[in-house]
Amino acid sequence: MSADQLGDASELVLDDFEYLKTVGTGTFGRVRLVKHKVTGRFYAMKILDKKSVVQHRQVQHILNEKFILSSIQHPFIVNLAATFQTTRKLLMVLEYVPGGELFSHLRMREKFPLDIVRRYAAEIVLAFEYLHARNIVYRDLKPENLLLDEKGHIKITDFGFGKIINERTFTMCGTPEYLAPEIIQSRGHGKAVDWWALGILIYEMTAGYPPFYDADGDPYKTYEQILSQPVQFTSDFDSDTRSLVRHLLQKNKSQRLGNLHGGAQDVKQHRFFDGVNWDAIFQRRTDGPIIPKVKGADDTSNFEDYSEDDDLLDPAKQRRPLKFKGGVDPFVGF
Repeated sequence: MSADQLGDASELVLDDFEYLKTVGTGTFGRVRLVKHKVTGRFYAMKILDKKSVVQHRQVQHILNEKFILSSIQHPFIVNLAATFQTTRKLLMVLEYVPGGELFSHLRMREKFPLDIVRRYAAEIVLAFEYLHARNIVYRDLKPENLLLDEKGHIKITDFGFGKIINERTFTMCGTPEYLAPEIIQSRGHGKAVDWWALGILIYEMTAGYPPFYDADGDPYKTYEQILSQPVQFTSDFDSDTRSLVRHLLQKNKSQRLGNLHGGAQDVKQHRFFDGVNWDAIFQRRTDGPIIPKVKGADDTSNFEDYSEDDDLLDPAKQRRPLKFKGGVDPFVGF
């Protein structure tokens, strides 16, 4: 999906779309299924409240997300079609992925068999290889940020924590159970944190829960486990899966698979992936291992139900300008 399907994206306005069901909510706004009136195509519109973004000091994260998604295209990453804004909102028009979150499918099945784990891990490896070659670190891998398309393939979404890095970065961000030790210790981090998170994800897909977590949801106890405890395996893990997870969950990033001299190639050559045809995976020659039930391009049945908020559609509210500190609008050109 490319921006030219929407014509001149710089001239988009709210009235170009029909606003359908909300398919996700967050701190700064919501994601809504929309229909482009001229083309009839369906998109996922990420609607962000400017005031909330500024108050939570997330301006740079949002600008990073827009810049990164505008500069990449990959079969396992959700595509950005266009961005525009009103006086009160930022709007990102994204490819709509109707199969729902991998999180939902994992909770439904409790855990995945090895063939499913291997296939989805392979698709993520290819996406990370692509991103890291462009000096992009993702930093937010988790089942909730992985969507399934109608063919059962992974689509990585939500690049709010994504960043182009040339050296180490020090921002504390991500989901507690998926944070690498170097993020927790504020020692500076880079692409290695994505390979750590892949190890966590492979563990969670296999066991049904992450290797480090606190039953009461205390993030600091989770951090203590990540920093000090070894990975414990159940009988769900065969020797190859254990080996890969151990190599990805090296607490010392200089010894972590994916962060060694061979980079992503080292991960691809691990025996866990023996028999994987990487070209066939990249070209999506076969369907994914889980085919979601999708009745049509506008099907939202694989997402939770959310209360609707039509604040976006209130013309009076959209005309009321925001006042920015120092009088400088940080979203010029969004």
